[in-house]
Amino acid sequence: MKKKFFTAAAAIVMAAGVLAGCTSSQPAADETQDQNTQAEDGSTDESKGAEGETADIGYDKVLIGLDDTFAPMGFRDENNELTGFDVELAQAVGEVLGIEVEFQPINWDTKETELNNGNVDLLWNGYSINETRKEQVLFSRPYLNNRQIVLVLADSDINTLADLEGKTVTTQTASSSEEAIFAKEGLKDTFGEYVTFATYDECLRDQEAGRSDAVIADEVLIRYYIANHPDTEYRILDEYISDEEYGIGARKEDTALIEAINGALDELKENGKGAEISTKWFGEDIML
Repeated sequence: MKKKFFTAAAAIVMAAGVLAGCTSSQPAADETQDQNTQAEDGSTDESKGAEGETADIGYDKVLIGLDDTFAPMGFRDENNELTGFDVELAQAVGEVLGIEVEFQPINWDTKETELNNGNVDLLWNGYSINETRKEQVLFSRPYLNNRQIVLVLADSDINTLADLEGKTVTTQTASSSEEAIFAKEGLKDTFGEYVTFATYDECLRDQEAGRSDAVIADEVLIRYYIANHPDTEYRILDEYISDEEYGIGARKEDTALIEAINGALDELKENGKGAEISTKWFGEDIML
């Protein structure tokens, strides 16, 4: 059974937060023979994680591609430093595996291209698992639930998806929100105008300025945004677009890396560190 998504009350806990180059590490191919040399006791001399686990994954550093405007998963704080749930979770996974973790903001429109061209090693930033993306990347196990929801201003006459007919609706370009809109049969055709922006933040500012009627976006982002903008009254429709799960994306050939990440996520779940990070950002433990 899936965990329930965090409530609006829990989201208020997040209000204390503020919404606001590296080079990709290559597999240590020359060291493979040394890493796999057997010791006298029959074990292999693999690289050791911080928790004592072995991590023969071919990397001593991974470069993570993210959208640095996607609060609360990965974004910049008031000091322009990267922070967020996924940032802290990735750092914790790096500690378990004993590898260095670096972050690289990328154009989220071309995230799979950035990954498969070798510009980054992982996509980790509220990255929704779906069949289209599975054709291009190798996913980790799911670690968080999410939904694609509709946000309107409190005084809007929009109460259901049917009420979006003739309205101006926005979302982020090439996002899971956009994919959900197109997957919902006939939905987009009812919109009076459909507009996409490079970031969700631009969508939300457009709505605040009165130029659009509704924003379709990830629930984690929307609830965080509402909690951090108490001066504007919003409403989330009860009817939503789709359910989904977040995962970490790697290149198809990086099976060892994904297996190691899956193991590290399990360890963080078991030792309570995952719950600690989740509670900090969401007010409760919502990790899968």
